[in-house]
Order: sequence, then structure tokens, then C-alpha cells
Amino acid sequence: MTKAQLFDQIQQKKSYLCVGLDTDIQKIPKYLLTEKDPIFEFNRQIIEATHRFAVAYKPNIAFYEALGSKGWESLQKTLEYIPKECFTIADAKRGDIGNTSGLYARAFFDKKSSGFDFDSVTVAPYMGEDSVTPFLDFPDKWVILLALTSNAGSKDFQDLQISNDKQLFEKVIIKSQEWATDEQLMYVVGATKADMLAHIRTLAPNHFLLVPGVGAQGGSLEEVSKFGMNSQCGLLVNSSRGIIYASSEKDFAQKAREEAQKIQVEMEKYLGLYL
Repeated sequence: MTKAQLFDQIQQKKSYLCVGLDTDIQKIPKYLLTEKDPIFEFNRQIIEATHRFAVAYKPNIAFYEALGSKGWESLQKTLEYIPKECFTIADAKRGDIGNTSGLYARAFFDKKSSGFDFDSVTVAPYMGEDSVTPFLDFPDKWVILLALTSNAGSKDFQDLQISNDKQLFEKVIIKSQEWATDEQLMYVVGATKADMLAHIRTLAPNHFLLVPGVGAQGGSLEEVSKFGMNSQCGLLVNSSRGIIYASSEKDFAQKAREEAQKIQVEMEKYLGLYL
């Protein structure tokens, strides 16, 4: 999916919502456990209920690979069920030496090889350019680099002052723009770091930002939108638990729909204010 196609979806749906499919077998409604594939059935109903309000879906790969081959099968069926107009993110946080990264890239991008055809994958930049470029070798695919995350331990490294009084996360954003354009590169910025978004926009004015942490993690959608939006929106704001676990009963899909619609309505307001 191209940047223009993604922005077109944002305009059509008046939304920049990404639904995180962090599907935990321990948390889905108990009645689904009698299904042949409980994980996929849960995801199927979530997608069916929310796709009118979402422009992207982000399965967290750990929830699937922890289940072995059955989990990978559930993930493959989930990816195939997501409407083609929706942007798909493999939240895998990969990154290794070049030849290994190349295999990770094939795993998520090369359908003939692996069965998966995600639009993008999250990548840890710590090992540098040659760990990232193999993912960029796939045309029309995106790398979403971890830049400034919202977990408590992020300050251990990401906030460190390095050369020229730059913090490490700033260096990641600046340096990585030598590797690819804003047509192939996005950044992860946690919603609880909303106070930093205006500054990050000076470093990456045209790039899309994937912003997790709105909802259950307490991030403010208004602040993220006000400080993070650019002329093409430039935001994919993720909500996972707040949507998919809005109910643990048989009405879980309906409650997920209501939560997604509530966020979309708020996003439509901010698109009118800040775009």
C-alpha cells in the first residue's frame, strides 16, 4: 500500500484508527474456546465489527507465535480476512544481521514463501542500517522503526544524551531517513509521549507515525492529534485492549464496534480541526 492510498483511506473513513489484535487465548470469551480456531473466530468477529471505522490492523505477533503452528495458522487466516483496503502491520519488532533480517522480511512480506503478505513490519533499529535495509528491499512495503516507546524502560536507552546533545531516539529518526523516504518508513512513538510529538514532527515532518497507547494505556487522542498530525494526517493511532476487550461476554464484537466508532467520531473532529 502506498502513502497516497493510506491517506485516501483516512479521508474516506474519516479515521486514522489502527486496531491492535493482541489476541490472548486467556482473555477471549470462554464460549469461543469450543470453536475449531478460537483465536481466528475472535479476530474475525472483531474485524467484521470494526473495519468500517479502522484504516489499519496490527496483530502483535507474540500472541500468535507463542501458540506454535496453530497460532501461525490463526494469524494467516486473520490476515486474509482483513479487508484489502486496510493497512496491515506485523508487530514483530524484528531486526538482526543482514541475511537474517532478509529472512524475517520474507516471513512477513513474501506470500509465495511464507503465506504472509503484510503491508508493514515493526523493526528495532539498534543494530543499524544493514539490519533494516533488507525489509526495505520489498517495494510498496513499509518499515516501522521503534523510535520513542511508552514502556517504563524506554528511558534506559532512548532518552540517553549522545553526540551533539542529541538523544538516542532523535539520532534514530534523523539517521534512518538516509535509508528510505517517507514512502516506506514510519516511526513508533508512544501516545504517553505526546508532549514530545511536536518536537518529533520537526525531525520527521512528512513521515507517518504509529502511535500506540491510546485507550487502556492512558494516552490522550486529543494531544496526539494536535501535536502529531501533518498535512496528510501522518498518524496511525492504535488501540488494542480498549477495543478488543471492551467486553468478555458474547456481546464482545458489538462492544468493540461501539468503542471503535466512538474513537472514529473523535478522530473525525480532530481531522477537521488539525488537518
